[in-house]
Amino acid sequence: MTPPLFIGSEIYRGSTYGARHPLAIPRVSTVMDLARALGWLPAAQYRPSPRAKPAALTAWHTPAYIAALQRAEAAGHVDPATRDRHGLGTLSNPVYPEVFRRPATGAGGVMLAADLLRDGGVVHVPGAGTHHALPDRANGFCYINDPVLALLHLRALGLQRIAYVDIDAHHCDGVEHGLAGAGDVLLISVHEENRWPFTGRLTDDGGGNAFNLPVPRGFNDTEMAAVRDRLILPALEAFAPQAVVLQCGADAVAEDPLSRLALSNGAHADMALALRAAAPRLLVLGGGGYNPWSVARCWVRVWGALNGQAMPDRLPEPARAVLSALTWHRRGMGPVPRPGWVETLADPPRPGPLRGTVAERIDTLRRRLPNLPGTMAALRERPDTRRDARRVDAP
Repeated sequence: MTPPLFIGSEIYRGSTYGARHPLAIPRVSTVMDLARALGWLPAAQYRPSPRAKPAALTAWHTPAYIAALQRAEAAGHVDPATRDRHGLGTLSNPVYPEVFRRPATGAGGVMLAADLLRDGGVVHVPGAGTHHALPDRANGFCYINDPVLALLHLRALGLQRIAYVDIDAHHCDGVEHGLAGAGDVLLISVHEENRWPFTGRLTDDGGGNAFNLPVPRGFNDTEMAAVRDRLILPALEAFAPQAVVLQCGADAVAEDPLSRLALSNGAHADMALALRAAAPRLLVLGGGGYNPWSVARCWVRVWGALNGQAMPDRLPEPARAVLSALTWHRRGMGPVPRPGWVETLADPPRPGPLRGTVAERIDTLRRRLPNLPGTMAALRERPDTRRDARRVDAP
C-alpha cells in the first residue's frame, strides 16, 4: 500500500492574521516541525504545496473577488467599497501580508492532493479546510473555500460519487452553499449547536444531500463514536463514495477556546481511520483550531494514526522542544501550557454518556438514509454509475 502523503508549505511559518486575531497562533508550521521531530514526516512522504493560480480559483469564486484579494495583498488595505462588497478588511477577515498567497497555497494543496489521489490513497493537507468562504466574499476567517475546490477538482478528474465529512465545531456553511443539491456529493457535518454561523440545523438537508447534526455542549468521545458508527459509516456505505474528504477541524477538542465541545484528539484519529476504510481515496484537511498545542497534537496524531505509528506514552525530547517553544497569550485560559500539552501527543479518552438528545438526532438523520440517491439498491440497478475502481480516467 502506498504510504500517505503530506502537503505543506513554509508560507505558514510566521504568517498570521494579526496579533489580536485567533489565528495569530502557529499551526501548520508546528504540525510539520512536530511530525519531523517524531520521525514521522520523511522527505518521501512530503510534497510542497503549489500556489493555485487565479484562473483555477475561479472554478468557484468570482473573478472580481479573486482580483480584490490580489489587490488587497498588493496594497495592504482595502477601500470601504471593497470591504462592504467582499468582506475583506474586517475584524474576522483582516488584510494581512499574505492575504492572497496563503489561501491560494491551501487551494493549490488540495488540487495537488486530488491529482495525487487519482489512483487511490491518502493525502493530508493541514493548511486547508477553510470551509466558510463564499464565492464573492471572505467569511469566518476563510478567504478561499478550498474544500469546495477540492470537491470540484475530484469531480473534474472523473469521480462521480464524493463524500464530504466535516467535524469542525462550526458548520460548513460555505461548502453547503457551494454544493447543496448536488446529487454526486454527500455532505455530512457534525458541529456545535447555537454557535456561529448559526446554520446547519437538523432539518436543513441542502436539497437532499446534506446531513446536518448539531450537537450540544460537552459533546464527548462516546457520542462521537455513536455518530460515526450509527450515522456516518452507514451513510457512506449507502452512498458508496469513490473518495472521502474529511475536514478535521481541531476546534472540537475540549481545550479549544472558540467552542464548548469536549472531544479528545483520539476522536479525530479514530474518525480518520474509519473513513480511510470507507473509500479508496481519503483527503484529510485541517480547519478550525485556536489553541496552538491542541491543534498541533491533534493533527499530528491524525497523521501518525494514518501511518500506523504507535502513540508514545511520553514524547521524545526533540518533540517536547517543539511544543515547549510555543507561546500563547489568551485571557481566561489560565496558566499555559499545561503539562500534558508538552509531554504527550495523545489525549486521554474523554468518554461520557450518550445523551438522549444526541441519540434522537442520530436516529432522525438515519431515517433519511434509504432516500439517498446512492443507496445500495439503486447502485445494484445502475452498476455502471458506481465506478469505484481505484483508477478513474479523466473525461
